[in-house]
Parts: sequence; C-alpha cells; structure tokens
Amino acid sequence: MKDKVTDVYFDTIRVNRQFEFFLKEKVSRTRFMLMKILFSIQFFDLRFKKSLEMTNFSSKCTVEDKVLLVALAGLFLSCTPKEHVKNQNSGGALGTSYSIIYISDEPLDYQQEIDSVFQVMNQSMSTYVPTSDISKINEGDSTVVVDDMFKEVFDISTQVHQASNGYFDPTIGVLANAWGFGPGEQIQLDSLKIDSLLNYVGWDKVKLNSDNTITKANSAIRFDFNAVAKGYAIDRLGALLDAKGIKNYLVEVGGEVLAKGTNLVSGKQWTVGIDDPQVETGRQLKLIVSLEDKAMASSGNYRKFRVDPETGEKYVHTINPKTGYTQNSYVLATSVVANTCAVADAYATTFMAMDLKESKKVLENHKELEAYIIYLDETGDTKEFMTSGFETFVKQ
Repeated sequence: MKDKVTDVYFDTIRVNRQFEFFLKEKVSRTRFMLMKILFSIQFFDLRFKKSLEMTNFSSKCTVEDKVLLVALAGLFLSCTPKEHVKNQNSGGALGTSYSIIYISDEPLDYQQEIDSVFQVMNQSMSTYVPTSDISKINEGDSTVVVDDMFKEVFDISTQVHQASNGYFDPTIGVLANAWGFGPGEQIQLDSLKIDSLLNYVGWDKVKLNSDNTITKANSAIRFDFNAVAKGYAIDRLGALLDAKGIKNYLVEVGGEVLAKGTNLVSGKQWTVGIDDPQVETGRQLKLIVSLEDKAMASSGNYRKFRVDPETGEKYVHTINPKTGYTQNSYVLATSVVANTCAVADAYATTFMAMDLKESKKVLENHKELEAYIIYLDETGDTKEFMTSGFETFVKQ
C-alpha cells in the first residue's frame, strides 16, 4: 500500500497572457510539470520577441540559448517536490504478527525477501521446526554446522549472560518444556524434579567450536533462543532494507521494533506505544515513545502465562535459570532501547528475571542501554523506573 504526501499549492504565476495559474489552484504533480515546460517555452518566446516555433527550434537558438534552456529545465526538475511512498508488508511469522513500513520514492514490495528472512531464521533457530539446526542440536546431533545467524545469536547470548551474572541463559530449554512454554512435553514439577533439571541448564556447559559445531556437556541440554531470536530477526529485516538502500523504515515483530530514519510521509519521528501491564483485557497504552536509529523490545508476564487447569494457578513465561522456577516477581514489565533489537530483546527478558537493584547495576555498567521498568513496591503500589536517556524518547 502507499500513501502520497499532500498535494502542493502554487501561488499565482502569469506568463505572456496565454498561461495563467490562479491563486491556490490545487494541481497534480503531472500537471505542474506541464506548466513548467510551458513556462520555459513562454520564457524563450519573450526572449526572441516572437512566437517560438518548436519545429525549427535549432535554427532559432544560439548555443548560448540552448545551454540556458537545458539549465532551466534541470533547475525546474530539481525543484520538483519528491513524492514519498509508504510501503507496508504485514502478516504472521515466528508465532506472532509483523508489520514492516518503509518509505521510498516509488512503490516497492519486498514480501518475497521478507519471507525468505523468516524462513532462514526458522530453519536455523526455531525449536518448533523439527528439521531446524537448533532442533537437531537439541536432539543430540553434534555434527550440525551452524550458520552465521546462529553464531551471532550465540555470541550475543554469551555477552548478555556475562553482563547479567547468568540471569540470561538460553540453555533453559528443558525447563521451558517442563513448565509448558516449549515444544516439548510438559511435566508435573516439584522441587526435586526442578533440581534434577537444573543439571541440564548452564551456559558454561555449551561451546561453539571453531568448525561451527556445538559441543554440549550433556546431550540432554536444550537451547531455547526465544528471548533473543525475535529481536535478531528484526535486525536481519533491517539489514535487508539497508541493503536495498532504504533509509527510513519501521520494522515491528510481536511488539518489538527497529526504527531507522524518520517517517517522511508524516514528517515526524517514528512513534511506538508501550502497553499498560495492568490492563489484562484489551489494550491501553502506558507511554508513547519516539525512536530514530534505535531498537526497542518489551517484556512482561501480563499476556504470556499458563494456567494450570486443575489448580487454577498461573505460571508466567519468564523462567529464572538460577532457581528453575517461573518468575512471579514485583517487576511487571520492562522496555529496553538499544542499538540492535537482539540486544534490547535479551535485556528486556533478563530484567524480568532480575531484582530491580540488580537491573540498575547492569544499566550503570552499560550506558548504551536505556530502560523503563514498571514494578510494584513493598505496599503493592505501581511504580516506574526510567533511565534519564529513556526519558528523552518519551513523547509528551
């Protein structure tokens, strides 16, 4: 789909009695181009003091006249306002929805290329695709040679794991399955079973080898990149648009976004809403932020949870890799702004598992991150923490 910018209004121009453009007449771009050509003809008509015969143009113009005409034509063309086209592709992928808006000077459709990005992402890192690289590795195949995307996500995971003191750990696959948040079999859990499963959790128990194979300390260890892969997919979509020469776009997948440049159609920065975590039915925005050349990811337990059909107990999707239990904490929701969406995604999930004090320490050590955290204080009142840098993104 495409949206055109508002038509331009032109003031009164009168040329040699034959062509009058009346004040505030709304004209299309094509008609305006014709008017400028006629203006050029009339200009030269005045110069020669008589009607200009286009069929015998060369004989009536000196070289100087021709150069002047070409220069005038170039000037008019360069002054023509460019028409910004809003292109949009949307659909479903990675278990959620996506919307990609990109601005150009002509209608474009990159649906096929977008589908290809999602396809290669699934083949590399989807635990719901039995033939994917990650599924084969989880089943104990040590001969799988991973691609560059898997390697990059592995490296990002290592960095965030170290920065968060182990609160970010994509080897929680066995726990995700056990709690009912993965593709594997859900089981009834007690403290003994959780302690047993923790033997198969730990980033220090896996290694990316120089030949791009993966070594696991135990074949039962299972990767789960859900806390970073969606953000990484957004970065890959951004890289696709960059390679196409697109300078202004907004990529959104499942509520996480990457904004590049500005919305040239509206003439403003890209704006994104943050949901209120305490509104369980419907959607209500807590904040609206403006982004330019930044990524933002949000995480919360208010929409993603599982209810035990027998006990009615609610289990949230954030799993603490240190304890093995789902994290029902006073942190309600987090939003992180970073240079890449993969990093923002990983930290947004991490801050859901960490205490607020620990999250603040991470933010102090990583000035490239900005965060907004909604939490409950000791009395149960809703409070907000926001870094000074995040405040600059908030739309007043």
